[in-house]
Amino acid sequence: MTLNHQEIELIDSFEQIAVDIHPTAKEGSRAVAQEIAALIKSRQATNQKVVLGLATGSTPKYLYAELIRLHKEEGLSFKNVVTFNLDEYYPIESDALQSYNRFMREQLLSHIDIPEGNYFIPDGTVPKEKVKEYCADYERRVEEAGGIDIQVLGIGTNGHIGFNEPGSSLSSHTRLVTLDNSTRMANAFEFANMSQVPRLAITMGLSTIFKAKRIILLAWGTHKAKIVRKAVEGHSTDQVPASLLQQHPDCKFVIDEQAAEELTRFKEPWLTGDCEWTPKMRRKAVTSLALKLNKPILMLTDSDYNENGLNDLIVQYGSAYELNIEEFNGIRDTITGWPGGKPGAQLPSHPERSEPQHKRVIIFSPHPDDDIISMGGTFIRLHEQGHDVHVAYQTSGNIAVTDEFLLRFIDFAVGFEGMFDIDRSKSSQILEDAKAFLRVKKPSQKDTPENRAIKGLIRRGEAKATCRYVGIPEENIHFQNLPFYETGLVEKKPMSDADVDITVELLRKVKPQQIFCAGDLADPHGTHKVCLDVIFAALERLKHEDFMQDCWVWLYKGAWQEWNIHEIEMAVPMSPDQVLQKRLGIFIHQSQKDVIPFQGTDIREFWQRAEDRNANTAQMYDHLGLQQYAAMEAFVRYHFI
Repeated sequence: MTLNHQEIELIDSFEQIAVDIHPTAKEGSRAVAQEIAALIKSRQATNQKVVLGLATGSTPKYLYAELIRLHKEEGLSFKNVVTFNLDEYYPIESDALQSYNRFMREQLLSHIDIPEGNYFIPDGTVPKEKVKEYCADYERRVEEAGGIDIQVLGIGTNGHIGFNEPGSSLSSHTRLVTLDNSTRMANAFEFANMSQVPRLAITMGLSTIFKAKRIILLAWGTHKAKIVRKAVEGHSTDQVPASLLQQHPDCKFVIDEQAAEELTRFKEPWLTGDCEWTPKMRRKAVTSLALKLNKPILMLTDSDYNENGLNDLIVQYGSAYELNIEEFNGIRDTITGWPGGKPGAQLPSHPERSEPQHKRVIIFSPHPDDDIISMGGTFIRLHEQGHDVHVAYQTSGNIAVTDEFLLRFIDFAVGFEGMFDIDRSKSSQILEDAKAFLRVKKPSQKDTPENRAIKGLIRRGEAKATCRYVGIPEENIHFQNLPFYETGLVEKKPMSDADVDITVELLRKVKPQQIFCAGDLADPHGTHKVCLDVIFAALERLKHEDFMQDCWVWLYKGAWQEWNIHEIEMAVPMSPDQVLQKRLGIFIHQSQKDVIPFQGTDIREFWQRAEDRNANTAQMYDHLGLQQYAAMEAFVRYHFI
């Protein structure tokens, strides 16, 4: 959408830092890579060097991949480039899996022609008594190189840049810092458990960062949206270190659409200028106003709209009364106890079709428990209402099984064989081998193929038990084990044709009339995103086949978030008994209870997350003046044809 001058001025009145918004992280990364490449080439023309400040973590991966592509496919040389990295854990060996030294070698440095002595990364092995001297020397090297031309940054959910946590001074230099607990939790997915996440790090200071001639901060995904808004639109404060970038003379944020969701121009665009009042935008405005004023929709007045920048809507509708009635009825019609459609009923405003009465349904579950966690109530209801329900478990989920649970499982197998006089020599040897490996296993080291296979078997057994609990026949359970996931590490491979082929084969076999899949892009490990991309790619291949002409796709959210109220197109209510029924189904996944490896920043168990989220959705409907339920599961329809 092209903005006129007045609209840009209104946006600038909210946004204190320049913001470039791209549809996806890949597109944003490509734009930044092109800017860096242009600077490198212009300096090469005058025989000058370029000094880059680089970041680590998942945020810059696409950027580094694009720089590598430019080098290999378009001949971009890095021989005139000097790089300085922002930070490193302390203490940590440079070849440790979680080391930023290793990260930079694997993600960029070993794939380009940068000279050996032209890149600098803080050393996590420096003796503690020499750290202060080492940090001063790091500062000196940056100055001797001529200062940083472009500094690339990410942003933490608490607003940190580098490892400059809230409260960091604008005059701070490279130093040893204590990591905020929220930062350690956010990075815990890289380690076997929280106790192994370092409590210290070496980081460039804010003063060092601010000396860069240009700063580009990258942010991708919904989970970064709130902190992006604080940094861009909030007050400049050391409690949100990234907000201090408002004071830098040449800084911009490059973000994707998900990370932009909380910016005023997206969340409340009617405040930034003329707004195109589509049905979705109208519902967003009405629900936002009702929740903001803590009023049911039908209680909103002309004055409420006029005093909150929504007078255009009143002009369009003539009165709040007509607008309120229309939006109230629309939201009411999203509520249904018949997620597969109500048989024999002619309900034009119902979210799903009545025919066919009994549908073939596929529930795609990225991990072996997302089906019951994210849509367990709907899952159970679809089966009870006579639909032919299939479940496709897209990945093995093996990395989310603890080593302690692995040993418990093998020990049971040994005991079981002994109880029934079965030769247990093989299982006993497997148990001893597993114990021996785990005694010397390093944090986040890849498991042996045998251990990974057993961990996958544990999760398959739990998934089967869940389906038995619901009543799904065994022939309707499909374990896809998509290849992209099977690395044995948190870091996964990109989606491939093999992943899509497996999904296409299943869709052709079942010929579903209804598909449910995870549209949750807040998954901190990215598995849900890849699984969704695989499904979308499969649908693109199949969209012209006859059986797909009568297939509807519904997206649910995962364990990390829920749809916004104005986005919801189908809400399936649950009674207190149904909430308990879902909870017991989640409990079947015993390997995922209590302490879960790689669970992200939320320390609640999955059943707690699910119940809180479903209860919150129901409460929002209640606040808007709709029926009151114990809980609700929410869905958005995806139109692929």
